[in-house]
Amino acid sequence: MPFIEALRQLSFSVGKDNFCLIHVSLIPVLGVVGEQKTKPTQHSVRELRALGLTPHLLACRSAQPLLDNTKMKLSQFCHVEAANILNIHDVPNIWHIPLLLRNQNAHHSILKQLNLLSIATPPDLEAWSRRAETFDNLTDSVRIAMVGKYVGLTDSYLSVVKALLHACIACSLKPSIDWIAASDLEDDPAQSAPEAYAAAWKSLRNAECVLVPGGFGDRGVSGMILAAKYARENNVPYLGICLGMQISVIEYARSVLGLEKANSNEFDDETPDPVVIFMPEGSRTHMGSTMRLGSRRTLFQTPDCVTSKLYCNPYYVDERHRHRYEVNPDVIGVLEEAGLKFVGKDETGKRMEVLELPSHPFYVGVQFHPEFKSRPGKPSALFLGLILAARGKLEAYLTRHQNGS
Repeated sequence: MPFIEALRQLSFSVGKDNFCLIHVSLIPVLGVVGEQKTKPTQHSVRELRALGLTPHLLACRSAQPLLDNTKMKLSQFCHVEAANILNIHDVPNIWHIPLLLRNQNAHHSILKQLNLLSIATPPDLEAWSRRAETFDNLTDSVRIAMVGKYVGLTDSYLSVVKALLHACIACSLKPSIDWIAASDLEDDPAQSAPEAYAAAWKSLRNAECVLVPGGFGDRGVSGMILAAKYARENNVPYLGICLGMQISVIEYARSVLGLEKANSNEFDDETPDPVVIFMPEGSRTHMGSTMRLGSRRTLFQTPDCVTSKLYCNPYYVDERHRHRYEVNPDVIGVLEEAGLKFVGKDETGKRMEVLELPSHPFYVGVQFHPEFKSRPGKPSALFLGLILAARGKLEAYLTRHQNGS
């Protein structure tokens, strides 16, 4: 196993005092008697030792807290100090885990192994504790329509879900996500799968805001366009990320400009009105190594836009990208004349990064992925804006923010 050899080599190269191996193991419970079984952990530790690796700490995952005799048995047969056996049992929400580890002095055991106790400071988890308790006590929720093509595998949108959680907690709300398969909103299911069609549209109409995340390929695109149109025409807060931004451009070109065949070259190479085109940073003829990846700079074209205000009016922001296609620079003029404003661009001015519809409560599309930089206690500005707008609190928030509150 290459990763085992890599760990072994790492321990040799940095030295035993600079290496801390934590072995994560599941503690199963035996049926109705409720006995916590340690044999699987014992066997896995024995296998590691046979491969030349000795765990310094055990992190034991279990439904219930470990019993004292379970911990002593693990210590005896795995040759790990009892103080170095950490128990990660079920908690009300995942934000309690750092607190759980702190309460077991996990930091002390790790610092001791690395000889860093003399220079380390006590962990300050006061703000984290407040967030965990806030999460526990939330009663009000906000309904969010997530319209995508991978909703059957929700982990595909894990970063988006976490960013929504961070923003909702900041607003003292629980996220209630309605997962809508974009293809269920299209015309065909109205005949072939009427129940799925009706359920999808009911969820969309009941949502307080709409989010269309990133994706590749043409499946479900028509449904996403319908979702963007619904949000735009009904003043429902909308956030389009990457593909979701391109969807809003296609929808606007079709519905407002009257370009019925407007499309992306990704979905239709022969469209007479390509409003989204292939604009790689490298080769235009080879698909490999053509994706625009990593952190890129977005320059705000005006401070008088919602996105700039949410980011606290900086001249620019650096956000992460992952895409090949861009809004066609040749159609920007006509789109802006029709009311769609591109308030963020790259340093060349040719790549559109942020769009807004000023006449709408919150209609924002971004070519980058703001979810990748969202953190607990520091939610993404755009996700925060979406949730605030969903509750009709965005304008008041921006007013307070501009006044320095």
